Amino acid sequence: MLIEFRDIHKAFGSKKILRGLSMGVGKKEVFFIIGTSGVGKSVTIKHLIGLLRIDEGEIHFDGKRIDNLSEKHFYPIRKRIGMVFQHATLFDSMSLRENVALPLRKHQGMRPNQALGKADELLERVHMQDFIHSAPAALSDGMRKRAAIARTLAMEPQIVLFDEPTTGLDPVNARRIDRLIRELSDELGVTSIVVSHDLTSIFSIADRISFIYQGKAYKSGTRQEFECCDDAIVRQFISGDSHGPLETPGF
Repeated sequence: MLIEFRDIHKAFGSKKILRGLSMGVGKKEVFFIIGTSGVGKSVTIKHLIGLLRIDEGEIHFDGKRIDNLSEKHFYPIRKRIGMVFQHATLFDSMSLRENVALPLRKHQGMRPNQALGKADELLERVHMQDFIHSAPAALSDGMRKRAAIARTLAMEPQIVLFDEPTTGLDPVNARRIDRLIRELSDELGVTSIVVSHDLTSIFSIADRISFIYQGKAYKSGTRQEFECCDDAIVRQFISGDSHGPLETPGF
């Protein structure tokens, strides 16, 4: 496995979020982490880039343990793992190409013209080549999300983390984001880890899925295995039925 979470525990004060979570992600997979709100999906992926630190357990990346690294030694890991947040977080004062060129100039030392040329290539990769001179504020949420993906790709990450990438998007733009995530795996060999509630996304592009319940990976498997699963808790989540054994934190 490229990434392994081994018996992960995480609490915020007295509130225990992860209670022995274990799961693995393979190379070039599109891997979905699913579950009800508040179960720790986003918390889980933030440990991979050091935004949060686990309380107990181990995280291994490419055969090496990373959860115990110092801030200094975590920096090379962050260069290999990109994250696309739920909100695009682009600079409105810059065009799309300038937004994408910024990390190329800042972190890879490219000259301005070289960085802008590379930014144009990346925006074409996410099918935004006709909008390179546009300001983010002039574009739809889906277009801004694609530009944010292009900016993440500027660092040539081995893994990209997506936190609710289709939330707030209309169905057409949501499916465009799905196709793009699938393309990154199939054409560029990127490993994608996607936190999502979007069942259409989950059952159309996922290679494997992990369902978090009560702080653990309650079930992991392919989307076909989830579609055929007769476990009452899994079936309730997939069906959206409010009556059943599935507990929702905070309700």
